[in-house]
Amino acid sequence: MVTEFRFPDVGEGITEGKVQNWRVKVGDKVNEDQIIGDIETDKAVVEMPAPRSGTVISLLIPEGGMVKVGETMLVIGDEGEKYEGGEPSAPEVPLPAPAPAAEAPEEYKLKLGKATLAMPGVRKLAKEKGLDLEGIPGTGAHGQVTKEDLSKSIKETTRAPEAKLPRVKLNYDLYGHIRHERYDGVREVIGRKLSESMFGSPHAVAMDEADITELWSMREQLKERSAEKGAKLSVLAFVVVAVVNALKEHPTLNAAFNEEEKDMIIKEYHNIGIAVDSPDGLKVPVIKMAQSKDVFQIQSEINELAQKARDRKIDLMDMQGSSFSISNYGSIGGFYGVPIINLGDVAILGLGRAKDLPRVINGAIVPRKVIGLSVSFDHRVNDGAEVARFLNSLIYYLERPALLLTG
Repeated sequence: MVTEFRFPDVGEGITEGKVQNWRVKVGDKVNEDQIIGDIETDKAVVEMPAPRSGTVISLLIPEGGMVKVGETMLVIGDEGEKYEGGEPSAPEVPLPAPAPAAEAPEEYKLKLGKATLAMPGVRKLAKEKGLDLEGIPGTGAHGQVTKEDLSKSIKETTRAPEAKLPRVKLNYDLYGHIRHERYDGVREVIGRKLSESMFGSPHAVAMDEADITELWSMREQLKERSAEKGAKLSVLAFVVVAVVNALKEHPTLNAAFNEEEKDMIIKEYHNIGIAVDSPDGLKVPVIKMAQSKDVFQIQSEINELAQKARDRKIDLMDMQGSSFSISNYGSIGGFYGVPIINLGDVAILGLGRAKDLPRVINGAIVPRKVIGLSVSFDHRVNDGAEVARFLNSLIYYLERPALLLTG
């Protein structure tokens, strides 16, 4: 009896993956839960276990091929069995599909539409505007046309037609030799997700700087202690603790926006995503429950997650559930930046490079260690004033590093 193995729903809105490689071939014997292949999603490379023991009869998706959630990837059976296609005898990952809504008879739909078309106030407004309600799709109960539907229709009928600009194909090879590189896989998915975030929410940015001279000095003083704990302290670990403290005072930055329900979801937990430059592109592993961890534990987790991302061993669960994210581009270069908000969050902190800069203290010019801070935020949820207050809180903690050790 053969078993079809379908690509399971791994969550986080993932609808497809790319077969990075198969670890088995047709004819191989496998044991249940043996890793048989690696699937690359927009979040991570996921290891796929065998659904049962048996012999690999067919590999339906080639390496490099795309597979959709619920699509059959591989068939396992007993030695000598053949696969003819069709429904699986015992699918390992049944994917519940919603039953299609029964189509109502046309005459019923017409009667229902006439009986519950619109409230009197909407009918009156439509008449004043010279609009035919029969041609306006209703979003209210039982297809009822609401005032919002009417307003939308009015806007659409008065909107000027968009000018169609001719598409110009540029001949880049006119100026010299060029080469093409495929824009697919993780890079394509990263681009799609960032575009979805950038154009799906109104981004704004606020910038400031923090004097981390005392923090830098404390980090040096804690070298011996951090060595004992097996984690050399970085500025980033202190920043994570400071961010958590500031988010507690300004919880609307530790939130999500529910587009459908038009409400803001305040997250009572503090899961901090850390953007990591990996061989596969940008990854954002998440430090879960950062509010319950000290700076040494956070540093250890940063090291572990970053290494897993660079080694392509990061798990999907490691990159889910962020409530706020940090992009530490300053470790490479740059003082200010405009990072794009991680999908599901409403703000992200860009951390710049620490520089020795002249500052005036008590009337004297002195060298100080200064770091650039940039916060990109969803303007639907927060105004610039609240983000400025958040930055003030963050700077307060960064410039008083002893508070970051005492919690």
